[in-house]
Amino acid sequence: MKKVLLSLLAVILAANIHAQITDAPSILPKPTKTTMGLANCFFELTPDTKIVNLLGDSDAKSITKEVNRIVQELLGEKLKTATSVKGDNNIIIRKNNSLATEGYILDIAPENIIIQAKSAAGAFYALQTLKQIIPVQAFETPIDLEVVKLPAMKVEDAPHFAYRGFMLDCSRHFWSVETVKEVIDIMAMHKMNRFHWHLTEDQGWRIEIKKYPLLTEIGSLREQTTTGHNEGLDGIPYGGYYSQKDIKEIVKYAAERFITIIPEIEIPGHSLGALCAYPWLGCRGEEGNYKTWSYWGVSPQIACAGKESTFKFWEDVLGEVIKLFPGEYIHIGGDEAPRDEWKVCPLCQQRIKENGLKNEAELQSYVTHRIEEYLNKHGRKLIGWDEILEGGVSQSATIMSWRGASGGIKAAQKGNYAIMTPNDFCYLDYFQTKDRKDEPDAIGGYVPLAKSYSLNPYDKLTAEQQKYILGVQGNLWCEYIPTPMQLQYMALPRLGALAEIGWSNPAPEKKDTNEFIERAKHLSRYYAVFGWNFAKHFYDGVEE
Repeated sequence: MKKVLLSLLAVILAANIHAQITDAPSILPKPTKTTMGLANCFFELTPDTKIVNLLGDSDAKSITKEVNRIVQELLGEKLKTATSVKGDNNIIIRKNNSLATEGYILDIAPENIIIQAKSAAGAFYALQTLKQIIPVQAFETPIDLEVVKLPAMKVEDAPHFAYRGFMLDCSRHFWSVETVKEVIDIMAMHKMNRFHWHLTEDQGWRIEIKKYPLLTEIGSLREQTTTGHNEGLDGIPYGGYYSQKDIKEIVKYAAERFITIIPEIEIPGHSLGALCAYPWLGCRGEEGNYKTWSYWGVSPQIACAGKESTFKFWEDVLGEVIKLFPGEYIHIGGDEAPRDEWKVCPLCQQRIKENGLKNEAELQSYVTHRIEEYLNKHGRKLIGWDEILEGGVSQSATIMSWRGASGGIKAAQKGNYAIMTPNDFCYLDYFQTKDRKDEPDAIGGYVPLAKSYSLNPYDKLTAEQQKYILGVQGNLWCEYIPTPMQLQYMALPRLGALAEIGWSNPAPEKKDTNEFIERAKHLSRYYAVFGWNFAKHFYDGVEE
């Protein structure tokens, strides 16, 4: 009888405890595992809380900085640091080599917050989760709070994909250093780790190259800009570029948030920004009458593949680019390169003949191979848009699949690494609603939030082929995006969908779009507090 009573008491106590457990916060991207503590159990963050950073990582200082960036928004002051744990009310960051490289364990208890990570990046992502656990009301109030209560809970988490990217086009419309930094902040909150920076185009060259100063003195400028969808011209000169000092500042800013920048230097197409500055780069030389384009679209004038001087130019440019960007990848574009001028260029035709090439597509592959050899020689890897597959690529080239998923599928099938960024899921310059009357102008297309969330990066791939998919990326081309507010509107909340695919990659059969929408709504409250514009129509439900 005594055993029965004890068992009954245990059941009653368990039921009472279960009744006190609160729901998990709406975290996005969704963590691998979340375990809630008892209701009414909180860690109290106050000005007396101390940071005990025991990570021992070379980037550990960035973690202390991030803690204080969050705390200052709440309490108006930084926390003190300590070298050892004494008493309670600490934020403790510890090394745990058993975790995945970017994984973490976040344990919030009434006594302390304990973060475990294998790397500083993992600890940083734990803090991004912590930011969403902090009640949004705490960020909404003036920074004179005395205490912020965080619910007791434990989060165990790690990303699915190593590559979680966002591409920003700075050539059609130029973005200030401050705007680029804000984009990096948005990426960081979504646990994204690759910023693909599109820096050269027909409509403007945006990166300072010391050896070729005319690239920015001339190539960064255009006489005017088209209005509407190439319906007219506004008559207003337009320009802007990043000095090497600017770039170093942004690279450092991104690195502190564990984001690697991948610069894109277009080769061989989309090159008018360079050709107008140095006409000898083109097949027609001075007779080409090259000018940066005032229109959107693709210029038929591209760099000449028959001149050795063109390759010397590309190598000189990439040599300076490599020194500015420490990441392993350099993006060379390779997309939308009309080869008509190569067909009538004697030097290009001579190059084809001398190298036993079949056609102009193989000539572009010749260009790609030579550029890749240069990059590899200098310790870097090449990424190109999926067009570089057309004439054949080396096994070491990485493919960015934008014309649907077919390029990525083909790459993975032949053993090349690929990044999935199909336009019908990942192009954030497309319209977000069918009813466009209340939307800002866009390039066209239709990619609602639910469509982005439905992306399956592994679609049509075998288990063996899936290992060649490095990750996913959202792309924001900026022909029709002239202001930072519109930039944010087009990116958010769709970037959250792609961030979740990159981080969590829920299996298609396990995706609950409505549940995701509710978490996106919750995260949008933080967008509003941080002053980020976003498309609010998704509050009305999921568009089919």
